[in-house]
Amino acid sequence: MRIALVASGGGHVRQLLDLEPLWTGTDYFFITEDTALTRDIATRHRSFFVPHVALGQARLGKPFSMLKAAVQSVWQSWKIMWRERPDAVITTGAGSSYFPVIFGRLLGAKIILIDSFARFSGPSAFARIAGPLAHIRVAQSDEAGRNWPGAQVFDPFRRLETPRPNKEPLVFATVGATLPFDRLVKLVDRAKRKGLLPENVLMQTGQPLDFPVDPEIDLRETLPFNEVKAVLARADIVVCHGGTGSIITALQQGCRVIAVPRSYTRGEHYDNHQWEIAQAFADRGLLTMVGDDDDIEGAIAKARATEPVCATLEPEELIAELRSLMVTWDGREAA
Repeated sequence: MRIALVASGGGHVRQLLDLEPLWTGTDYFFITEDTALTRDIATRHRSFFVPHVALGQARLGKPFSMLKAAVQSVWQSWKIMWRERPDAVITTGAGSSYFPVIFGRLLGAKIILIDSFARFSGPSAFARIAGPLAHIRVAQSDEAGRNWPGAQVFDPFRRLETPRPNKEPLVFATVGATLPFDRLVKLVDRAKRKGLLPENVLMQTGQPLDFPVDPEIDLRETLPFNEVKAVLARADIVVCHGGTGSIITALQQGCRVIAVPRSYTRGEHYDNHQWEIAQAFADRGLLTMVGDDDDIEGAIAKARATEPVCATLEPEELIAELRSLMVTWDGREAA
């Protein structure tokens, strides 16, 4: 089968990478956004980039930017899908995935919609809108499945009993792959200036900064994904935004995680789903969360006093189910 792997350029596309045993060895390609992570993916896998589109852009006062990107995405997505003609589309959302999914369905592809692991309590906006187009709907928590009619549930979250890697006196701070996040940068800078982070601090900022930070902080605009994983293997503390990809990748390496979720009311994201993500992980005792009070000092103290946890996503059951379905679909086509 020819498979289109469709997702936006941050944590969503990382979840497609977790499904590699499913699509490796097939005639596959990625449709995603142009980010540091996806540029790294493109060096190893055939990939097409489409513009970043999100309904929340209009909520943040950028309706014309959203419309311009949407028009470009419609045209580019149609060209890709018409030329490639995939037999199946596997998508984890979000906005930039709408049009490839629509055109895939119009061209006869089977649609597998896996809602983001970030959605613990119910389906995402993408899942609600694109769900009627999907042949298979997958939720990744019991509660989300109960609130999304017709969804199958596969919860991939697993705590790891493996020993924590040996750590160095290193703090890694990251704003993620898709949007700038000056508040996180300033909180880490404040902590460093106060002497609360005596370790070496490496910070990925996503873009050039227009304000000064402590000169002892090693600043990088972007980092390739393989380099991020190497840093996480050494880092004791990670300060990150509330994206599932950043959190899970840090937990896989046994890092003490401090999450600073982006806030919709502060104009940092299109909605408050990162608060839901961070709170859910905090409730499980997996990380320390910085709330509305921006108490980075308290979060650092709490993280240092907490036993670090190793955890990961293991989607083997989902992979087995989807592989069985795809074999059936392929057999029907061959017949």
